[in-house]
Amino acid sequence: MATNKNAQIRYKILDNCFRNSGRRYFIEDLIRECDKVLQDIDPDFKGISRRQIFDDMAFMESSEGWEIELVRERENKRVFYHYANPSFSINNMPLNETDIARLQTTLQMLSQFKGMPQFEWMCGLLPKLKQGSLPDYLDVIMEFDNNQYLDGVEYIGTIYNAILYKKVLKINYLSAFENESQLIIHPYYLKQYNNRWFLFGYNPEHDKSDWNIALDRIKTIQETQETYIPNTKIDWNDYFEDMIGVTKPLDAKPETIILHFYGKTGHYIESKPIHGSQKSQRLENDVLEVNLELLINYELERFILSYADSVKVIQPQALIDRIKSRLNNGYALYD
Repeated sequence: MATNKNAQIRYKILDNCFRNSGRRYFIEDLIRECDKVLQDIDPDFKGISRRQIFDDMAFMESSEGWEIELVRERENKRVFYHYANPSFSINNMPLNETDIARLQTTLQMLSQFKGMPQFEWMCGLLPKLKQGSLPDYLDVIMEFDNNQYLDGVEYIGTIYNAILYKKVLKINYLSAFENESQLIIHPYYLKQYNNRWFLFGYNPEHDKSDWNIALDRIKTIQETQETYIPNTKIDWNDYFEDMIGVTKPLDAKPETIILHFYGKTGHYIESKPIHGSQKSQRLENDVLEVNLELLINYELERFILSYADSVKVIQPQALIDRIKSRLNNGYALYD
């Protein structure tokens, strides 16, 4: 369990002890109460130390914490602890400036995912957090690879809610970016790949449960009153396990793929593996041999072509022929 999560749990336990006017809590009692809860959550928890409890109390009394008024009373040679005001609780305290600053930073990071309905509430919350003595803005120090200007991102909220509330969608879209077509789909899953969003779902016309469509091809979208057919065939956690991207060829099976990467590209592929199945070994002349177990699809071919002058396909032969053909076609464009 993360240390900061442990700390939050301990603060709540101590808060409950300090406000309990019907019992006297000595240091041993506070340790026992914390141990009891934390060991229930994590059987491997080894127990809390006296020093940690004293540090927790000091933090709760500090301005970085909640500035609690903690009374220390002696009973013979022992000390017990309680709040000066039994009705006080850290749960009733307003956010301090440190809390607000942390929330602002977190919300600014999450607000980069524009179009996602679960984050829309942040647009109204951020201005409220900026009121008061804090600066009007915080410097952005982290950014995700997220293009808010992509076509189709405006449909994410509609599709997300349709999946959540099991609504059937009627979509007008551009087939191969050319002819407009209409599709009825029972939406199951949204996935982002290479900065594009894709919708997966059941297409009743083709009786196919993993039909997918790129959101940037959608022209219009609306809910229908048709009865929703839930997904019972596909585990989306496993669906993409043996592939790169979103295209799964019909009846395809994973194959052993061997690639040779040359020069600095090999070092890059070592530090950023292509896929979880990757196994690498160094050959002579600064060559990295990479073994993969993957479905051969459009996205894999595009990935290999992106390293055209520093990668060679060793096997299988069908992939060699496909890459050679596409390289020759590309070369012919310059003739």
